[in-house]
Amino acid sequence: MELERERKLIERMGARLTVERDLRDFFAHGEIVSRLAVLVAKALGCDDAFCDELAVAGMLHDIGKLELADVIYGHRDDILAVERSKYVRMHPTLGIDVLRKEGAYSEEVISFIANHHENYDGTGYPHHLEGEEIPYGARILRVCDVFSALVSNRAYRAAFSVDVAVEEMIGDVREYDMKVFLAFLKVVYGPEFAPVREMIDRALLFDSEDLSTHAGDRGED
Repeated sequence: MELERERKLIERMGARLTVERDLRDFFAHGEIVSRLAVLVAKALGCDDAFCDELAVAGMLHDIGKLELADVIYGHRDDILAVERSKYVRMHPTLGIDVLRKEGAYSEEVISFIANHHENYDGTGYPHHLEGEEIPYGARILRVCDVFSALVSNRAYRAAFSVDVAVEEMIGDVREYDMKVFLAFLKVVYGPEFAPVREMIDRALLFDSEDLSTHAGDRGED
């Protein structure tokens, strides 16, 4: 699935980002979540129509963050971490608004995006849904979103390896639908994971190239 419409939407909204790397990282995260979510859904026996909707939702699950570009991606020192976190938690709801204004997305896709930060044990947000109250696609996205974040570089830490990321997730396994999590493990340790691993490695390679360039600018080794 090419997701060309979704890419154009991200490019249009991402034009407000001031750092090129932020948009590249946004694309990379969405692509990883989208591809992995479809593989997990297929491992769970979901049909093609569901997988297509999930692919779209995976690509756009963080679209609401682009509405908050100045706060989340503004690289501002005047915003406290707790304040930034408060704004970040608004992004699922803002994502709904964006997609409804676009008028091209199903209520199923919107429900997946609206609830992708809900946890199976009820500790998520924005509505603290629990168990099967959470749409099935959102439960799949939740697992894939966490994994993608863990295997990516962040300002406060380096990327975890796949194995360490899985260990971290096992420590919080109560937050996930166990049926979904087991399917996720099957995918991650199966041959079908190869293209996702390539996406992860490519994103990390771009990051290392950025660091090398910036180090050179500062006269560092």
